[in-house]
Amino acid sequence: MDLDTRITRRQRDDTGLVIDDEAISPVAHVAEPIGRGPVFETLLDYLDPVLDGDLPPDAYVWGPTGAGKSAVVTALFAHLRPRRSRLGSIVHTATHDGPGRRSAPSFVYVDARAATTDFGLYHTVLDGIVEESVPTQGVRTETLLDQLRETLASPSCRAVVAVDHVGESETDALSAFAERLDGLGDALAWLAIGRTPPADLESLPPTKRIEVPAYDTGTLADIVTSRAMSGLDAHALTYQQSRAIAAWANGNAHDALAALFAAADRANECGRSRIDDEDIAHAREAIQRPCVPLAQVLTLAPNRQRVLSALLDVDAGDRSSVEDTAAAIAGDVDLSAGTVKRYLYEFADDGIVDRVRTDGSTSGRPPSRVEPRFPTRVFRRLHERGGPDTV
Repeated sequence: MDLDTRITRRQRDDTGLVIDDEAISPVAHVAEPIGRGPVFETLLDYLDPVLDGDLPPDAYVWGPTGAGKSAVVTALFAHLRPRRSRLGSIVHTATHDGPGRRSAPSFVYVDARAATTDFGLYHTVLDGIVEESVPTQGVRTETLLDQLRETLASPSCRAVVAVDHVGESETDALSAFAERLDGLGDALAWLAIGRTPPADLESLPPTKRIEVPAYDTGTLADIVTSRAMSGLDAHALTYQQSRAIAAWANGNAHDALAALFAAADRANECGRSRIDDEDIAHAREAIQRPCVPLAQVLTLAPNRQRVLSALLDVDAGDRSSVEDTAAAIAGDVDLSAGTVKRYLYEFADDGIVDRVRTDGSTSGRPPSRVEPRFPTRVFRRLHERGGPDTV
């Protein structure tokens, strides 16, 4: 946010603490991520072959949760897409599809959390390449794959595909995505994005490796301040409070913004025009760490999100076991207790909830209390409004 915008922001006569809750949402990305200049330069170096009419090598972008990997790649691709025609006008090659020129590639982003099947992957890639709409129903996966291969076989068609969130609990491993995308031919290069360090991957194809480190405290404080200036009353948060949130978050922008959102929501609920230190302390205490990123929770199927929403309303005494929790939820979500129980076990396997052993068990399989492992206040607000679009 530039200085003129900051001054204008303070002159506004708004009522209420929260002016734009999407601006402080931990699942919303900004067009110009703060503090990631070196990472942008590395990615632009990686894409340099495009200017010579070539595709870049396959690459793996990796770093811890909340380091801004998704924000950087989506922002970069969003800037490159409108420039594609201009890139094409300066790409000169010896082998070309036109008079001295080869078309610049399409830049396609795939969220592996949403594209969970072969059909979803191929549909997203094809839809990002062609101008016409690609149908989502009445088409077999094999037909879609054939159409994608035929499209990429055209001399004028090439693509750089970013596949985000690979290797998570609900997404396929990097090697699986690499196999599928490599099978589409030489007209496509992929850029995979994940959390696992390359040294910890069982199988890593030959790729360029680009690390995105965690934020330092000063940069993360600037991010919190910038988001607060965009979404809250001008005097709602002090820089000292931003710094305290950033220090607690320890380099994780998701957790920092979740704490900001929760603190602002609590202060707003209490009718205050400013966030106080108690709001921040309450927000931090309510966020279990490590926690599951909210974007992962908000890409779950609607039935599953409804179960998690209902879980937040179940009294602690009714969550003493998975069975009791499922029984308490089932009536509110119009699902059978068995289905809810299965969901809860799957959530536990994915780290979305914890099954905490209940004290006092003496024999057999001990009962487990169900505890959420995501920022519950923020999830409740985003779920109530249907969740913002994530990128």
